[in-house]
Amino acid sequence: MSAGFFLTFEGADGSGKSTQARRLYEALKAEGRDVVLTREPGGSDGAEEIRRLLVEGDPGRWSAETEILLFFAARRDHLERTILPALARGAVVISDRFSDSSRVYQGATRGDLRAKVDALHRLMIGKEPDLTLVIDIDPELGLKRGLARHSGEDRFEAFGAEFQQKLRAGFRALLTDFPERCIGIDGNGSVEAVAARVREALKGRLP
Repeated sequence: MSAGFFLTFEGADGSGKSTQARRLYEALKAEGRDVVLTREPGGSDGAEEIRRLLVEGDPGRWSAETEILLFFAARRDHLERTILPALARGAVVISDRFSDSSRVYQGATRGDLRAKVDALHRLMIGKEPDLTLVIDIDPELGLKRGLARHSGEDRFEAFGAEFQQKLRAGFRALLTDFPERCIGIDGNGSVEAVAARVREALKGRLP
């Protein structure tokens, strides 16, 4: 068992999870905690290189099966080089996405591939977060936000509104699949209002 605490944020594109992950990181840092903020795909040098292959370019550049393998290659490097060392020293690790995103993006929305995702997770990752906060927002608003960023990392937004609806359903299903570690957070309202909901959900849970 690691000495640290592994917290993940999940949600569809434009849900605000990245903003909330950073706000929580800054708040915990201000409290004097050892805290690491990371992301997926990415979070280590090798994983960041794979990230560009996944989030940029034409939506159809990879099949869902190929995506799964690329995501898990990045995730394994991220786990080895960033997450596990930080947990071993007792840090709070906040990750913007982890395996739950693969369960939804490739496992539920791009074909019935959940069994493959879960098998790869067991074989190559074998680590679940201590707590997962699922930010829920209207898919149309999320898509609008995502496209408005003009980040160049909009490959998944380019799948369109129907895809975003499937994402929302998939992330909501996580609350039923993993009720002991997944908590739903209403993503509507101001950044400050959502941040307050996040802190309320964490009461009594952080070491």
